Amino acid sequence: MSINSAMLAGVSGLVANSSALAAISDNIANVNTIAYKRNQVNFGDVVTAQSVQGLYSAGGVQGIPHAYISQQGLIQTAASPTDLAISGDGFFVATQKPTGLSPADAREFTRAGQFNVDASGFLVNDAGLYLQGWPAKSDGTFAIDPSDLSKLSSINVKNLGTAVQPTGNVGISANLDATETVSPSEATYTGAAGNSMADFAAGVAGGTQPDFTMDLNVVDSLGASHKIEIGFLKSSAAPNTWHAEIYAIPASDVDTAGPSGQIAIGDVAFNSDGSIDLADTTLFGAAGNPPVIDLAASGGAQPAWAANLGIAAQTVNLDLTNVTQQAEASTVNSVSNDGAGVGNIVGVQVDEHGVVSAIFDNSQIRKIAKVAIATFPDADGLKSVSGNAYQATLTAGPMVLKEPGNGGAGAIAPSSLEASTVDLSAEFTGLITTQRAYSASSKIITTADEMLQELIDMKR
Repeated sequence: MSINSAMLAGVSGLVANSSALAAISDNIANVNTIAYKRNQVNFGDVVTAQSVQGLYSAGGVQGIPHAYISQQGLIQTAASPTDLAISGDGFFVATQKPTGLSPADAREFTRAGQFNVDASGFLVNDAGLYLQGWPAKSDGTFAIDPSDLSKLSSINVKNLGTAVQPTGNVGISANLDATETVSPSEATYTGAAGNSMADFAAGVAGGTQPDFTMDLNVVDSLGASHKIEIGFLKSSAAPNTWHAEIYAIPASDVDTAGPSGQIAIGDVAFNSDGSIDLADTTLFGAAGNPPVIDLAASGGAQPAWAANLGIAAQTVNLDLTNVTQQAEASTVNSVSNDGAGVGNIVGVQVDEHGVVSAIFDNSQIRKIAKVAIATFPDADGLKSVSGNAYQATLTAGPMVLKEPGNGGAGAIAPSSLEASTVDLSAEFTGLITTQRAYSASSKIITTADEMLQELIDMKR
């Protein structure tokens, strides 16, 4: 009968408003939870069939929970370099264990980016979820796959060993004095054993003293540093020309077929304006050869690193464009070198493209991994799980893995965190209206109860 339906409608109102209160309570409790997405219970009416003409049967109301997962929270600055936020669409991919992952292991998706480095070196957030990314290959690139979760692995920023950067490029800014007088020893100089500049550096009797030297430090494949010297002797054979030798100090660092430690020998030519003339320079072999120091691996074809060193072959490119011959004192202005000895990790950085890199105390930076961003056609359809995370559902649609900032995926905001989307003023207003609605629904029940009592009393 209609009175019973009215009472049941009141009961449905109590249930729906209880659900609304529960959602508001969760929101208020999580007002400071990183990347928390507010929930809301919307109301929908329930319509029942009207079987008797002229009578109305109440259907009541039902609560329809809705999670605003796709809503973007405010990005706030954080102190830690491993605190990450996503500015835009998408989620971090995370797992509940760092290693030994199989296709059966659940992958969870979260925007809670308060990642810290655990004792094993893995990036893990406060909920115990391990951040996943594409590992860096040896050439610094990444094997990006938009759908294969098995290509991802937990990002580890500690177990990297040490970093060594062998010298590959050296830039020299220097001047040779154009007014330098020709040394008396130049008349008998041949650069051969007994009168070479390399012999003089090695302390061999009869070696030729250079007019000027430039010192280079070369870092080898094991991180050790070696002194390589370029000696210059003014030539009398042609103007604007200097005899030159490249040799190691000590000479025992290299194996050569000629004088002790001598790596290369030839002439260096300059133009009439004082700039270097590499086209006519023979120090590096035939005239016009690029300025390169080539050393074979230890024990290899000479010149090579000494057999007892056990180091790899090395090619050092010399930038001599800033070497001049002017009428002023010979001097070395600067020497730049891209080599770095053994370094240990001292920090971690993440850029807006999601590239996680290790910083070493020898100023080297090594790429470790790239953070993967998962996107869904309907993010609000994801299933919420504990730890402020979500699991994929059919409602959410197919997942696609993207690079941060590409294909509609949000960019990474390093040293930042996403705030909760809860608005306290709106939630407290909802508390008031929900309480009033609950009270009103209870009045429906008491009123229907009184009417039923009147009906029962008619029998007396």
